[in-house]
Amino acid sequence: MLLFERYQTLAAIGTSINQSIGRSVAWLTLAMVVLMAGIVIIRGLLNANSVAAQELVTYLHATVIMLASAYTLAEQGHVRVDIFYRRCSRKYQAWVDLVGNIAFLLPFALVTALVSWGFVTSAWAIQETSADAGGLPAVFLLKSLLVVNGALLALQAIADSFRQLATLGQLELEGAVTDSPEAQQHD
Repeated sequence: MLLFERYQTLAAIGTSINQSIGRSVAWLTLAMVVLMAGIVIIRGLLNANSVAAQELVTYLHATVIMLASAYTLAEQGHVRVDIFYRRCSRKYQAWVDLVGNIAFLLPFALVTALVSWGFVTSAWAIQETSADAGGLPAVFLLKSLLVVNGALLALQAIADSFRQLATLGQLELEGAVTDSPEAQQHD
């Protein structure tokens, strides 16, 4: 097995983890919509309000964002302004993506996880709950998603970096084959 094939395998493992998580939490958006519609209907018909239900919508929204951002990255679903990028060669694109992952995304993800660690451990230490009367307990669980988000983004940055290394290796191998004397004799 060539080195770039191993890179592809490692990239596939990291990406499949984020894809599984992303597909799972995507269903929470449906729950969020149904819950929000229920809140609006109950408020309109019964003039009743539930702090816990409103907070649950926020919890669901935060959970989807924190757990699905790496999935969105894996699926290349984030907005990308590429005035020049799309016209460049695959090799150039692979280098840009690799440098971007290593120089920007991976440090951002790790700093996010590390900086939020103290915030999360403090929330766990006091078993933080909602500040609002009638709100949801276990705010500490929601805050834990900050660290999880950083870890999942770091995992996807590493997976994408392996994918770019595999692409560069493949392109190099293809270039070496087409530049060989045997290949040139057949042209």
